Amino acid sequence: MSLVFVIQASMTSHPLDNPIWSALRSVHARLAVTDGTVARYPAAVAPFVSVSDEEADVAGRLERLVETGEHLYFVGCVPKLGKGWSVEMHAPLPQMVCRAPVQVKDGPEIRELTDAHVPDMLALTALVFPGFFRARTIDMGRYIGIYHGSRLAAMAGERMRMDGYTEISAVCTHPDQVGRGYAQRLVAMVSNAAFARGSTPFLHVYRHNTRAMAVYERLGFYVRTDVALCSVTRQ
Repeated sequence: MSLVFVIQASMTSHPLDNPIWSALRSVHARLAVTDGTVARYPAAVAPFVSVSDEEADVAGRLERLVETGEHLYFVGCVPKLGKGWSVEMHAPLPQMVCRAPVQVKDGPEIRELTDAHVPDMLALTALVFPGFFRARTIDMGRYIGIYHGSRLAAMAGERMRMDGYTEISAVCTHPDQVGRGYAQRLVAMVSNAAFARGSTPFLHVYRHNTRAMAVYERLGFYVRTDVALCSVTRQ
């Protein structure tokens, strides 16, 4: 069913207020598929689309960049969408930013994840947090993981990257390995690597995921603001 989705326009002045657009106009420009005031990641990389601001003229541009039946997410700025679009969800999403480098706890060996590990990464994310990690998401940044034998037990890495900021994402632990501190260890390492190159780590987390929020708070992350998360499908 098509819906008319209208959000009051607001001025954004911080790059994290419109993170997809900020990333695709800076560090991730090499990945951007653009048409004027609209930019998106290729479908094999990430299911994210963005607009320059909420009042941008986007109707025709979105239709040129998004296939019929394709499901995508806006984060931050959400434009006016008319006929031809189904809006499945619109909700506030806590955006957390890390204050300073953090201590990394001792733990098992950390592996750098490469193209050879993508099948394992897809299997783990599909089990724990389906829909966001794609075959070429690894092109967005650095990913690390912990293996138990031949099985990827936990992972974390970098997703949206823009001047001065790096998003921590794909924080996943296999259900059989929960409670061992793997997520905390991996997030700390990815965050500290970002700080080392002059980039502030940030992340997004569902408010109902209180376990994850508690882990991030222990690492020094705080809620900067809520941003809009909107999932849409082109009809």
